[in-house]
Amino acid sequence: MDGVITRFAPSPTGYLHLGHAYSAWCAFDFAQRHGGRFLLRIEDIDTVRCRPEYTEAIFADLAWLGFYWPEPVRQQSQHMVTYGDALVQLQDLGLLYPCFCTRKSIQQEIANANRAPHGPDGPLYPGRCRALSMAERMERLHEGQSHALRLDVGRALELLGGVPLHWVDGEQGVEITATPEIFGDVVLARKESPTSYHLAVTLDDHVQGISHVVRGEDLRQATHLHRLLQALLGLRTPIYHHHPLLTDEQGKRYAKRDKSLTLRALRAEGVSAEAIMQRVRSGATLLA
Repeated sequence: MDGVITRFAPSPTGYLHLGHAYSAWCAFDFAQRHGGRFLLRIEDIDTVRCRPEYTEAIFADLAWLGFYWPEPVRQQSQHMVTYGDALVQLQDLGLLYPCFCTRKSIQQEIANANRAPHGPDGPLYPGRCRALSMAERMERLHEGQSHALRLDVGRALELLGGVPLHWVDGEQGVEITATPEIFGDVVLARKESPTSYHLAVTLDDHVQGISHVVRGEDLRQATHLHRLLQALLGLRTPIYHHHPLLTDEQGKRYAKRDKSLTLRALRAEGVSAEAIMQRVRSGATLLA
């Protein structure tokens, strides 16, 4: 494979744990075996939960484990203009609409519905604000009502002329037909977060020339939506590898809430980097 570039892109909302080390290893090992490059990216668009000390801990923990990457490291918080430009592009295509619904009102509407369709992230947005007239939207915006920006997925698919979208599953070596409609009209920006994970990660992978996205199985479904954004914004489509999630002896996946299993806690207890990497390698499924 020519020009293989992978990435590990954690969010600095807590300390890294064994599952993060496993995911980083999968991406690092894939790049190493194919003569490519491994990049580190910091996904810090969550202005409420992301903290500088967690970012510094990410650098320190990964370096301690023996990972290395080129500088500078891309940090999403420094590229909000890029994401804003993409939102303008989608707006110009007539694919975004302001949503004034609160989370509570959405939950109430779903509860009142006899059957609420579900997607990968739970019940789909009912579409109340999609049906608002332009005059009503402008009036509410003029009043300064808080709102999010949603992608009109149905309209986006119509704009593409019904041409099927595909992405390559690197593990199976087959093309997967994208079905982004399973997410409904997703939020691409909020006042407190001027971009979403879906939009930022799709743009970043393009800008950084990522050839193979190596990430956890829990993000497989998100690929369907990312493929739609790539088509709408004229972005490259990487090959996708989704690795199994590392779990403990009880089969429970590691999470940031497991404070005792963070790399920082294990290191403080005297666990060596070699021992951690042995655990990571023993649980790793070698990607093709």
